[in-house]
Amino acid sequence: MRGLPMLLATVLLAPQVVWAQDAVVTTLGRQVLARPDAPVVATTSNARAAYVLHCSGCHGIDGSGLPASYVPGLQRLGDFLRVPGGRDFVVKVPGVMNSGLDDAQVADVTNWLLATIARDSTPRGHQPYAAADVARVRAATLPDVMAERARLQALARQQGLTIH
Repeated sequence: MRGLPMLLATVLLAPQVVWAQDAVVTTLGRQVLARPDAPVVATTSNARAAYVLHCSGCHGIDGSGLPASYVPGLQRLGDFLRVPGGRDFVVKVPGVMNSGLDDAQVADVTNWLLATIARDSTPRGHQPYAAADVARVRAATLPDVMAERARLQALARQQGLTIH
C-alpha cells in the first residue's frame, strides 16, 4: 500500500518540477543553476549573519579556514593591513569578489572580522573600510591571487612580519 501513494505523488508532482523555469531536475530535486551575477536573496540583519551565510562555508564559523584546500584562516587577516597593498588585497580576493555581497556589506563584514575573529592581528588605529573603499578596489580584478599573496608575504618578511 505504501508504494501506491508514492507513485501517485510522483505522477502528480512531476509535471510541476519538469516545468520549473530556469531549473535543472536532478535526483535530489529542483536545482537552480548558479549565476555569477545572481543577487543575494537571503536577508541579514548584521555583519556576523552575512559572514555566516556568505563566508563561513569555506572559512568556517570560527574563521579557521581549510588550509589543505588553500582556504586561508582569517584569524591573522589584520596582518595584511601592515603591508602596502594588503588592505586592497583583503577585499579583492575571489571569495569576496564572488560573495554576492554589495560593497557596503563587504565593508561591514570585513570590519566585523577585523574587530572580532582577527582582532589580535588588526593594527591599532587602522581605518575601517567604507563602501566607497570597497567599490574602488573591486573595480579592477586580481589576475593572479596566489602571486599577489606571495608578493605581500615577501613584503611582510622584509618588515619582519609573517603573513599566512
